[in-house]
Amino acid sequence: MRRIALWAPLGVFALLFAVVASGLIRPASTTIKSAMVGKPLPRFAVPPIVAGKPGLSSATFGQGEPRLLNVFASWCIPCIAEAPQLMRLKAMGVPIDGLAVRDTGPAVTAFLKRNGDPYARIGSDAQSAVQLSLGSSGVPETFVIDGRGVVVKQVIGDIHADDVPAILQALKDAR
Repeated sequence: MRRIALWAPLGVFALLFAVVASGLIRPASTTIKSAMVGKPLPRFAVPPIVAGKPGLSSATFGQGEPRLLNVFASWCIPCIAEAPQLMRLKAMGVPIDGLAVRDTGPAVTAFLKRNGDPYARIGSDAQSAVQLSLGSSGVPETFVIDGRGVVVKQVIGDIHADDVPAILQALKDAR
């Protein structure tokens, strides 16, 4: 009996270690969803980052027409990968606004020249304040905003071709 009592703490420690290690190796979920889905867009106004395009404000949204808000950066590799899908959505008549996170005007201008420009407006979020208020955890992320200014859908990561039908449906439902 004494031997069991002597080894019991080591057994409990080994069991606890196995539980913690399994949670670290295979976490339940790695996706951080925005708590803003289903809520009004937070109030914001950011200056333009590209010459010839207006800045962005929450007042732009909620004027009766659903829109996409794409959070991106010129230094973001997945943002390059999603550029063809954004151009495709623009060609389908989808209004898209951009929020450039921690970026510069010349870098964004070069990015748009290389990858296409799907944006009606592009605002500069130099300190990521708007991005964080949206509950965005990184770039790229895209939000479907309904005609009343409510966030109705979030696409985490770059938009793939198979995401387009769901985005179009969300825009249709948001009318």
